[in-house]
Amino acid sequence: MTLIFSGNDFKYELESVVKLFIPATLFDIHFDIKPEYFSNDFCFIRRKKGKKETYLYTVCKIDTKTYKKSQSILNSSHNYDGECEMILARLLFNCLTALTGESAKWGILTGVRPVKRVNKMLDSGMSKQDIEKELSEKFLCEKSKIDIAYKTAITQRRLLKDMSGKSFSLYISIPFCPSRCSYCSFVSQSVESSINLIPEYIDRLCDEIAYTADMILGKGLTLDTIYFGGGTPTSLEANQLEKIMKAISRHFDLSALREYTVEAGRADTITREKLEVIKFCGADRVSINPQTMNDSVLKAIGRRHTVKQFVESFKLAKEVGFKSINTDLIAGLPTDTVESFKNTTEEIIALEPENVTVHTLSIKRAADLNRSSGTVIDNPAEQMVDYASQRLIERGYNPYYLYRQKNMLENLENIGWSKPNKESLYNIYIMEENQSIIALGAGASTKLVAKDGNLKRIFNYKFPLEYIKHFDLMLEKKNEAKEFIEQNIL
Repeated sequence: MTLIFSGNDFKYELESVVKLFIPATLFDIHFDIKPEYFSNDFCFIRRKKGKKETYLYTVCKIDTKTYKKSQSILNSSHNYDGECEMILARLLFNCLTALTGESAKWGILTGVRPVKRVNKMLDSGMSKQDIEKELSEKFLCEKSKIDIAYKTAITQRRLLKDMSGKSFSLYISIPFCPSRCSYCSFVSQSVESSINLIPEYIDRLCDEIAYTADMILGKGLTLDTIYFGGGTPTSLEANQLEKIMKAISRHFDLSALREYTVEAGRADTITREKLEVIKFCGADRVSINPQTMNDSVLKAIGRRHTVKQFVESFKLAKEVGFKSINTDLIAGLPTDTVESFKNTTEEIIALEPENVTVHTLSIKRAADLNRSSGTVIDNPAEQMVDYASQRLIERGYNPYYLYRQKNMLENLENIGWSKPNKESLYNIYIMEENQSIIALGAGASTKLVAKDGNLKRIFNYKFPLEYIKHFDLMLEKKNEAKEFIEQNIL
C-alpha cells in the first residue's frame, strides 16, 4: 500500500487511520506525486488551497476498486490546519470503509486514551448528549464505544475529585520473568538467563529509591500510590522483594498512601512466603493473571503454569488477606475459541475478584507472535470482548479505565472492570495522565504532569545490564525531574 500526501503533511494521523483497516503493514510514503504513477494499492490525500476555499480530496484504490470523497473548507476557518486534518481523516475513513467493508467502531479516534478526551469534554461543561453527538458526527465513533467511554469517565470522576494537586505515584520496575510469553513486548529478561544480574540490580534499585526520595524531600509532595510492575515482580525471591519494599518504606513517607499494588502476574512465581512478605510490607492489592482458563492456550502462548496453579494462587492471596485482587484476561489468544473464552470469563467471575482487566491481543514488533499467524488473525476477539463486557456488567462490575494499543485485534480496546469502590487509582492515573508518576528501575518511564497539564517524560536505561552499567549517569538525569517539579508542579 502506497500513501501519497499532496499539499499537506498530516502523515502521522492519517497513516493511523489507514492502519485501522490495513494493520501491521509497512506503507510506502510519498509526497506531492500524482497517483497515476502507481499501479498498486494506494491512498491519495490532497489539500489544494484556493483564493477563498480549500479543496480536500481523498482517492483510495484497493485491488481493482477505487473510491473517492471530497469536501471544501473556508480558508478563514478557525483552527484551519486542525480542521483540514480532521476532514481528511473522515474522508479517508469513509473511503476505506466502503472499499474494505470493515467496521472501525472507534472511528477516527486513533489515540490510545479515548476516555481522556471524554473527560476534557465533561470538564468543558458538555452534556452527555453533546458528547455523544460530537463523538458520533465529528469522530465517527459507534454508539457502543461512546457508551463505554462515557461510563468509564463517569466512574473516574468520582475518584479524581479526591486527588491532591501535589500528590504523586511511584512505579517500581522489576524486569524479570520466569519465561517470555509469546505475545509480550515488555522489557523483561528470564530469571534463568539473568540470575547473576538480579542481586546487583536490586542493590542499584534500592540506591535509586534512596536518591529519588532525597530529591523530592521537603517539596511538599505526598505519595499517593505505589505500583510494582514488570516483568513479573514475584520472579524475585521473598527476601529480595522484602529488601526493595523496606527500602521504599524507609525512604518515603507512606502515611498518606491510598493504594499499594504488586503484580504477582504468573502463578508459577507465587508462594505463600512471597505473598506474606508483600502483605507485611504494606501492599494491599495484587494482580494474579491467568490470561486464559484453558491449559492448552496457556501452553500455546508459553506460560509455564496451569489453570489449577492459578486458582490455588488466587485462593492463597485471599487467605493471606489482600483486600483487592486483579485478574487479567486476553481476548484473541492463539488457539483460543469463543466458547473457551466464555468459559474463562465464567470461571473468573465465579472467583469474584475485585478487578478484572479484559485485554485484547495486540501483536507488537518485539513479540514472538506476528500478524501473519492465521490463528491470530482469524480469532473472533470482538465476540469475546463483547461477551465479557456483558457478563461483567450483569455481575455488578463497572468500567473504570480504558486504553487502546497499536496492532490490536479488530481495533478493540483494553478495559479495566471493578466492583464498586474497588477501582485501582494507579491505573486511572497512568491512563488519564493527571498525576505525576515517578518511575524507578530498568525500562521505567517517569511522567511528570505540570500545573498547566503539560507533560515531561524521563526515561531510565532500558535493559537491566545497561541500567547497572550506567547507573551514575542515569542518576544525573534525575536532576531533570527535580528541576521540572520545582518549576512546574510546586
